Amino acid sequence: MIPSEIIKKVRLIEIKTRHIVNNLFGGEYHSAFKGMGMEFAEVREYYPGDDIRAIDWNVTARTGKPFIKKFDEERELTVMLMIDVSASGFFGTGELLKSDVMIELASILSFSAINNNDKVGLLLFSDRIEKYIPPKKGKSHVLRVIREMIYHRAKDRDTDIAFALEHIQRVLKRKSIIFLISDFWDDSFQQAMKLINKKHDLINIQILDKAEYSIPKVGFVKINDVESESSSWIDTNNSYVQSAISNKIQRHNNIFHAFCKKHKIDLISINTAQGYLQPLEQFFNNRMQRH
Repeated sequence: MIPSEIIKKVRLIEIKTRHIVNNLFGGEYHSAFKGMGMEFAEVREYYPGDDIRAIDWNVTARTGKPFIKKFDEERELTVMLMIDVSASGFFGTGELLKSDVMIELASILSFSAINNNDKVGLLLFSDRIEKYIPPKKGKSHVLRVIREMIYHRAKDRDTDIAFALEHIQRVLKRKSIIFLISDFWDDSFQQAMKLINKKHDLINIQILDKAEYSIPKVGFVKINDVESESSSWIDTNNSYVQSAISNKIQRHNNIFHAFCKKHKIDLISINTAQGYLQPLEQFFNNRMQRH
């Protein structure tokens, strides 16, 4: 039986995120992904002005006349939410943990999708597949997705993004919009990410806490790696330590961001201290301009 506090949390997230969807992202979602899913409609004879890239060369060769393939926009899309539930998500120096922000973002995307009559699926992963819910439509299904995100407790602490992407590649048969939400503290996913982006529309959402951008100066502190469970003491007032940590984080993020740009993979970067509404709105606006 689901605890009453979980049901209450689901309801609170529903109220908050539906309000955001209805007031801020009413038409942006539909406009951002309009025309992404296309299905074959018919073959018809070529007319001057038609796009020559649509010519069906097999039919043209068989009939001796130029014919083109006509496609219609699919009325529904499939949205897959991939959520990193490894231990590093349960970190935060502000009001919300990174995992809290991930859940709220995923909820906004879910309600945006069902408002557009799209299907929504969920994959929770650590260094294993924690939970998979196949894509379906409807409010009750989305509420189940939100409930699982809140209620589920990961069996493992580490992260393996490549393993999760390879799993999604096997189970998703049609082209889908994939939102991969993580802090991306992993280094072995580049090849899997390139492959899945060829078939699907992959959108990476990186969630980082403000302390992961800049370590506060608070003297000697014990740093715990929540995934490896190792720990060490550092002097945060030491300028060398500050510089070394900041440079390491910056280098990791620069490499990841450059990779996404090179391979034309959308990336939304979110600092938990600054909120997610502006980066999300900017993403939708950028997508609309591309269509």
